[in-house]
Amino acid sequence: MLRKLLLVSTVSLLGFSCLFAQDKKPEQKFGWMKSVVANLNFTQNQFDNWTQGGEDSWAWQGTIDGKINRNAPNFKWSNSGKLTYGKSKIGDTAARKSADEIRFESVYTRKVGIPVNPYASATFLTQLTPGYQYFGDTSKVEISNFMDPGFFTQSVGLDYNPNDNFQTRLGAAVKETFTDQHPKPYADDPATSKIEKTKVEYGATSVTEANVKLNQIILFTTRLDLFSNFEAFNQIDVDWDNTFTANIAKYLTVNFNIRIYYDRDFSKKRQIKQTLSAGLTYTLL
Repeated sequence: MLRKLLLVSTVSLLGFSCLFAQDKKPEQKFGWMKSVVANLNFTQNQFDNWTQGGEDSWAWQGTIDGKINRNAPNFKWSNSGKLTYGKSKIGDTAARKSADEIRFESVYTRKVGIPVNPYASATFLTQLTPGYQYFGDTSKVEISNFMDPGFFTQSVGLDYNPNDNFQTRLGAAVKETFTDQHPKPYADDPATSKIEKTKVEYGATSVTEANVKLNQIILFTTRLDLFSNFEAFNQIDVDWDNTFTANIAKYLTVNFNIRIYYDRDFSKKRQIKQTLSAGLTYTLL
């Protein structure tokens, strides 16, 4: 299954690359470019004497997505941050977390006058509040928290960025995992008797991003993160995030997101998260 997934994703992104490479490269704009976009989605169901059955429910999710980039004749510095949080409630059960992610990334690319340029990057990923595994309606056990785990990845390599709609980079990387109360399965090595709370992995990484405007109102964005430890090249960590965004009105959008995740250290099976939402979008900056 994983091999098929990697094959499909690689062929798709190579197709995007060929498509965008044929576009005429627009005139570059130099200086600082900033953007902050906030999105809030909410759904609610309520039943009163509804003979067909059903339970009251509600769900909400908020996202703040920011970018601060600087483009100069001899370098490009891209910085991005994303905060996502949401909760849902069904019937009489307590509200539960449905989305929680904090991500920051900084990429410095040195322009050397060729299509492929050297880069250095750093990425940080964690969550905001505790995560739980639930047993029934009332029993729960905490399995994660802020910086428990926290992931840091640094890499250096080569970057290909023909235009604003497509970028891919490949390089050597160091990935650090930090934990506190929840070392398993994130950092602890089951082969040793000691419980390790940190883990350092050396490997190769690839990050590919593409934006495709399907029509006047629908935008497709995709990001594929791959990481392979030097100790096991046949085991590749995959984080593939795909979003379709339809701008219905000035501040109203509909989003469909599907995220495919695979890390053998966490689960031997691939993980899939799917979200369909409608809500308000506002550009803060």
